[in-house]
Amino acid sequence: MLRLLKGAAAAVLLLSLGSCTVKYSATGASVEPDAKTVNIRFVENRAPINNPTLAQRLTERLRQKIQSQTKLTQVNDDNADYEFRATVTGYSFSNAAVTNVDQAATSRLTVTMNVVFVKRVGVDKKGWTQSFSQSADFQASQLPSQVENSLLDETIIPQITDAIFNRAFANW
Repeated sequence: MLRLLKGAAAAVLLLSLGSCTVKYSATGASVEPDAKTVNIRFVENRAPINNPTLAQRLTERLRQKIQSQTKLTQVNDDNADYEFRATVTGYSFSNAAVTNVDQAATSRLTVTMNVVFVKRVGVDKKGWTQSFSQSADFQASQLPSQVENSLLDETIIPQITDAIFNRAFANW
């Protein structure tokens, strides 16, 4: 009789634990199991001052990040499981540090973008809207045109796309 009760208790425990799911990923991404598609719309550039190639570079980097870190397929469909809409709202150069003779020692490039994330799958289906901003500093003795593209490609775009990805898929 005792063996029968132990067997029944073990079966109940296994059945109750079998209904729980934990999503693990080598990349830390948490994608709903039934999600298959993502629509990453072309980033709009509405900043008063802008780099003419920034929107395309941001769009491509975000698409590459999501395709390489998840199993989602990029589609151009209004009913995709996940959807990203983004707008560059700020693009500015400013002084980051000043010397004792009122001369800039370091300058800063800052990119700000607003992202709308739509989630059409899962239990909660909670999307979000958030502003992301990323900066990179450079020597004030350099012209912005000399360092702009390297700052964007090596620092700002990778960091801002990582932040967007983590907000959407890595519940940290």
